[in-house]
Amino acid sequence: MTDFEKKVAALRQHHEELLSRKNTPKQWGNGIYEKYENPILTAEHTPLEWRYDFCEKDNPYLMQRIMMNATLNSGALKWDGPSPLGTTGSRYILVVRVEGADRKSFFAVAESPNGIDNFRFWPEPITMPDTDDPATNIYDMRITRHEDGWIYGVFCAERHDPSQPGNLSAATATAGIARTKDLVNWQRMPDLISRSQQRNVVLHPEFVNGKYAFYTRPQDGFIDTGSGGGIGWALVDDITHAEVKEEKIIYERKYHTITEVKNGEGPHPLKTRQGWLHLAHGVRMTADGLRYVLYMYMTALDDPTRVIARPGGFFLVPEGDEYLGDVMNVAFANGWIADETDSEHFASGKVFIYYASADTRMHVATSTVEKLVDYCMNTPEDGYYTAASVETIKKLVAKNKSLLK
Repeated sequence: MTDFEKKVAALRQHHEELLSRKNTPKQWGNGIYEKYENPILTAEHTPLEWRYDFCEKDNPYLMQRIMMNATLNSGALKWDGPSPLGTTGSRYILVVRVEGADRKSFFAVAESPNGIDNFRFWPEPITMPDTDDPATNIYDMRITRHEDGWIYGVFCAERHDPSQPGNLSAATATAGIARTKDLVNWQRMPDLISRSQQRNVVLHPEFVNGKYAFYTRPQDGFIDTGSGGGIGWALVDDITHAEVKEEKIIYERKYHTITEVKNGEGPHPLKTRQGWLHLAHGVRMTADGLRYVLYMYMTALDDPTRVIARPGGFFLVPEGDEYLGDVMNVAFANGWIADETDSEHFASGKVFIYYASADTRMHVATSTVEKLVDYCMNTPEDGYYTAASVETIKKLVAKNKSLLK
């Protein structure tokens, strides 16, 4: 074996040790969910064939020819279809946003047999068809298995703002829409037409009044929400030429809360017998910049726009090493999986929450549908004033004191 072959063998062994590393729950949590010791996907998890030229003549020093920067913001679904890896049975699938050293993001599929560790990428990234107006960057795909029989991906399509040719930071955001049956071949449709820019758009899994329903996050600019914002709702007649004609806000932004600057839907909601279970992100400004956290709420089964539970404050935030990375102080999720779904599409059992930390790496937290519903229904709402928060705490203290009598 030549020195080059020895280096390749050592590299592959090191990579396999990373991919096959077991993940264990952290010892202490909050009782709502369990976090795990290790990230589930990092830039180093990407296939070696994406990064190295293994021809000794062309790459005698075994350098990375294409470097990867981050794996983040993954859509998710449970899958028992064909896999290029040759695996069979039910698997946990992530459609990952992978960012290269060139700052361009692309989508790639990774799968795990248990949803917690041993995630492995499919051999090639997704080839996403473009529209007549090519996007500079695409990212943050929400995956929805819709009742029409298709699997949809809705994602942000970013382009340079043509109205500001001299401003190299000026951009526009629209919602790209694509669909697939096998997660390999994707059919691209025109971007969602909207009066405002849209960065975080999610397709509801069921028809509503015979129409496709979208959760939106309207904003005046690429970064700034402007005077409006919040989680919006829009019905669309034809998803192959989707247009937002009427839009209403179902979860508004609020001063001095976790949603002060902006808020948007995460993955599509889970259908439970108590209502639609939502995971969302909220953003506020701090002296250290923007802080992204996750929060939850519930809406009525007969009207997905009517909020029936609004637990106050954040649900999940960066902790420890999760705080550090490309964009500090960020937790973001656009994918989760309910382990069990019955014939009426009601979710139950274990829930896998896939979240990114600091726009750098992917993690998983696990809970159950029952726990998350209990959390939403029984967590006090935000009273919006310090005095109200103190009274809420005092009520709990008094209740606990009464239990000691």
